[in-house]
Amino acid sequence: MDWNDVRFFLALARTGSVRAAGASLRVSHSTVGRRVEALEARLATRLFDRSRDGFTLTEAGRRMLATAERVEEEMSAVERSLAGSDDRLAGPVSVTCFDVYVAELLLEDFVPFCAKYPEIELGVIIDSRPFDLSKREADIAVRALGVDANPPEHLIGRKVVPMVLASFVAAEHADRLDPERAGSDPRWLGFDDRKAMEMMVAGSSYPDVPVWGTMASIETMTLAARAGLGIAFLPAYIGDHDPSLVRIEKSDPRHMADLWLLSHPDLRDNARLLAARECVYGALESRRDLFAGERGGA
Repeated sequence: MDWNDVRFFLALARTGSVRAAGASLRVSHSTVGRRVEALEARLATRLFDRSRDGFTLTEAGRRMLATAERVEEEMSAVERSLAGSDDRLAGPVSVTCFDVYVAELLLEDFVPFCAKYPEIELGVIIDSRPFDLSKREADIAVRALGVDANPPEHLIGRKVVPMVLASFVAAEHADRLDPERAGSDPRWLGFDDRKAMEMMVAGSSYPDVPVWGTMASIETMTLAARAGLGIAFLPAYIGDHDPSLVRIEKSDPRHMADLWLLSHPDLRDNARLLAARECVYGALESRRDLFAGERGGA
């Protein structure tokens, strides 16, 4: 059986949609459909039931899934083994980070890195979901973990810098939203996790200031704060780095998490990944004061 057939089968089994499977494999949905139909023809069995709601595995498909996943893991192990011994400073390196603001800081240091290693081709993925590094979905992951948390045991983890949150407001709306100012009309900008939001507000210097709205992402929260819609809890590396934002008088900086550099142990000796890891580590470490909230006022 062709390994590529297994990849197409697994993508469709996991997504239930030819379009989603195609997107994950970076091919057209028609290619996914054609490859899966050809696989079924060669095996002389139907692996999927088709309906308007998508694709679901048949009993034969479910039996094949377990075998296909074992094949996938074995192929991934072979790929990691070969890549782990590669001593060339050339080839692709994919880095995933959890928000656009961290990516912006990393990209500043990637410019001289790419000039030094012109044969290394960088890919930057902004996504907070857990990436399967054992399947080479990414080579290096920058992730925020709770202060007392540790990375998964099957990965190499290197703690880099603390992540401190503080309270920020748009500079041009600071007086109107100032909780210390008589006649002002302050309000907190809310986020999805209401319980966590209530705990943050209760632990602030302004527990009686009302919460308004629901911001679904850190990017939306930052945009809302810039627009003057309210006071936002933001990481210091965002708020203190943005000239349009300022801290409120009692900004209550809190060490909420630490940034970690994660990679797979099989790839520890790969030359280009080693160089890229050192670049990412240096980019974060050189800005420790920004991540630790030491550039802003208390």
